[in-house]
Amino acid sequence: MKNCFLSSLFIFLFLVGCTSLQQKGEKQFAAGEYQMAIGTFSKVLADNPDNSDANYYVAESYRLSNRIEDALPYYDKLLEEEGSFENYMKKAKSLRDQGEYEAATEAYRQAKEHTTSDSLIALADLGEENMSKIESITDYWPYHELQNYELLNTSGIDYAPVVSEDFLYFTSSRRASGVYPATGQGYTKLYRARANGVKVDVQNIQALPEFRNEENLNQGAIAISPDGNTIIYARGNSLSKKDLPEVNLFISYFRGSGFTDPVWMPVNEDETYWNSTPAFSVDGEVLYFASNRPGGYGGIDLYKATKLANGDFGNPQNLGAEINTPGNEMFPRPVGEQLYFASDGHPGFGKLDLFVAEAKEGKTTITNLGKNINSISDDFGIFFTNFPKEGFLTSNREGGVGDDDIYYFQDNTPKPKVVNVFLNVKTLQKTTEGETVLPSARVALYDSTKQTVGGDFSNEQGRLRFRLEPNADFTLIASKNGYFTKSVPYSTLGKTPAQEDLIQDVTNVTLDTTIVLDKLELEKAIVLENIYYDLDKADIRPDAAIELDKLVKILQDNPEISIELSSHTDSRASDEYNRDLSQRRAQSAVDYIISQGIDKSRLVAKGYGEEQPVIENAQTEEEHQRNRRTEFKVIDIEE
Repeated sequence: MKNCFLSSLFIFLFLVGCTSLQQKGEKQFAAGEYQMAIGTFSKVLADNPDNSDANYYVAESYRLSNRIEDALPYYDKLLEEEGSFENYMKKAKSLRDQGEYEAATEAYRQAKEHTTSDSLIALADLGEENMSKIESITDYWPYHELQNYELLNTSGIDYAPVVSEDFLYFTSSRRASGVYPATGQGYTKLYRARANGVKVDVQNIQALPEFRNEENLNQGAIAISPDGNTIIYARGNSLSKKDLPEVNLFISYFRGSGFTDPVWMPVNEDETYWNSTPAFSVDGEVLYFASNRPGGYGGIDLYKATKLANGDFGNPQNLGAEINTPGNEMFPRPVGEQLYFASDGHPGFGKLDLFVAEAKEGKTTITNLGKNINSISDDFGIFFTNFPKEGFLTSNREGGVGDDDIYYFQDNTPKPKVVNVFLNVKTLQKTTEGETVLPSARVALYDSTKQTVGGDFSNEQGRLRFRLEPNADFTLIASKNGYFTKSVPYSTLGKTPAQEDLIQDVTNVTLDTTIVLDKLELEKAIVLENIYYDLDKADIRPDAAIELDKLVKILQDNPEISIELSSHTDSRASDEYNRDLSQRRAQSAVDYIISQGIDKSRLVAKGYGEEQPVIENAQTEEEHQRNRRTEFKVIDIEE
């Protein structure tokens, strides 16, 4: 009987102890003391691993203190007992934040099986769709490299760097005198150090002298106006009636010898809202910030407020559904027409990723900055010291010094290797002996826009040299008194090695071309080869047009000349027939040339029939063919 009594007493005391612990944990949870609640409920679970309430509170404490990846085993325990849409969605987010994308996709699908609500199904569909887009994310800046600022960071929290007037301002839990019960980390304060670009004087980091950095309150992200005269920062609101102070925005102005005491901003609207991560527009006239106030699209949304006459900011406006999602958006950074921000609602690799919003063709396009910037952990708070090549951001990715760490990034785009293209030009002339050197010919070089980019005379060996741009089109125009001017297209496209194939920093490529000029003599007939007509026809065939285009080119290159274009037949029909046919053919050729833009006053059509044979008394078909020809001769040269 005595043993039974003792056993009953032990069970009674055990149950009372569990109940007492659970009540303590629930009180801690309600007060936002999540780290303490985790410790309390862990004791409950040590005695009873299947305690549903304890599993729930531990899971939620991890989630609400931004450690949802640690919540996964507790959500799994809850789901073993009873599946619910809410817990499957939280499990999916926990898996996503650990980079387990396939498992997260399956959890989103399971969530849809536990609801009939169209809006909730759409929410799970969005999560599943975001998972499918991860593989297609590319690096926005392919050559940006990220480096942990190890000498600046501590084992605690360091985040939200901004630079103003040669100082780096940031938030840190270093030298903390108390512990924030929500996370177990030290309270954060505002610090600054001298900086030049991303180079920071880490030996002289000071707490901001302008602010009290109140004890047992977190000081959050800071924004400094472009003129340096206004500071807005986030701080735990000591005026709050709640057990856990919310975060609100405070403003301070430079007056005379220093900054005024910070005051609560009306843009907060309600001290119970979470308002944080402020940033000024480039001109200082607009304040961007994040808030969880009612009426948004998700947990935390991005807003903007305009500057009022009294220097404060008002009329806050939600940035809309193109930027805000059912998730969280924060840490805005406006740069010109772009807005950089952090989000866990747009397609990303894990927790918060960095994105850029850009207006394109009347629509806002949201782009993930890619794997070289983002990770499966939180990545946020980007700030540019030299846009877009250099700056800072914050991440709590694996391999850091502490919790949230400050990183710097730089553009390490490889310096392109140089390719020098040299073109050796040789000028020749046609003679009865063939082609011989033509010295003192003027050769002008034009680019694709018809701008002169070079010009010189050939030397005694008929040579000259140009330096050309690689992968470009040019025109060479050669001229000399007493010769037909000639233009020749030239391209370096495909004639130089690709950048990835280059080994040396400088590669010289030498190319060669030859330009042959014809002597310009009055009344000297020049045969146009390969101009044929159908039997008894004068129409210009496509193959004849190709040859006539060459004559058009000569006339374009030599605007000072006028020509006679003549057509000749063989002697195998009557004189009258041959003369008429040749005249019609000559006129057709001239009409074609006029259609190509040549002034008709420079052209004379003449049909000679069989009057001027090349071979008298032709007998063979080959001899007759030589007599059937089209010629031109220069009949006038305008001085």
